[in-house]
Amino acid sequence: MEFNEKLQELRKQKGFTQEELAEMLYVSRTAISKWESGRGYPSIDSLKRISKLFSVTVDELLSGEEMLSIAEEDNKQKENHFKDLVFGLLDLCVSMLLFLPLFAQRTQGTINEVSLLSLNGALYLKIGYCVIVALIIVWGILTLALQNCNKAFWMLVKSKISLILNAVGVLVFIISLQPYAAIFLFVFLIIKILIKK
Repeated sequence: MEFNEKLQELRKQKGFTQEELAEMLYVSRTAISKWESGRGYPSIDSLKRISKLFSVTVDELLSGEEMLSIAEEDNKQKENHFKDLVFGLLDLCVSMLLFLPLFAQRTQGTINEVSLLSLNGALYLKIGYCVIVALIIVWGILTLALQNCNKAFWMLVKSKISLILNAVGVLVFIISLQPYAAIFLFVFLIIKILIKK
């Protein structure tokens, strides 16, 4: 008997509805429906709660192949969580550009290093820099806030947009002759590329 059939049988034996079982396991009703229809498996934590609730062992719930599938899915989920955490934190670290003196400012024949907030000169450049930095920071906040979001669109675009914003920032800083800020973002870009692999 497959896991989905066992779960449905155990639930019906106890007289629980899918909603009641979902509340007891701290998951959504759609998750229970998905598990019972064989379209997915619960996480290892949910499996432990199921086995405790129905007084059965995890081995009784799953075949060896199903256990491997769940372990692989759980590992993939943890890996994605780690990547999201690193991407989000790196994007938030870009806020240091606001305060660290990494921007060159030419005044009276000398070049001084100033932070983005202290940068004077061409207003359009400062606005452009601030927009890029703000977009990267906001994307980092979104990445951290939506770590548990499993929507297909979000899963597809979250790291790509982070990489694109970072690459655009590097290019803008290089083109506008801000090498320190460009190197700062370039290091983050390299770390992200290495982690994405």
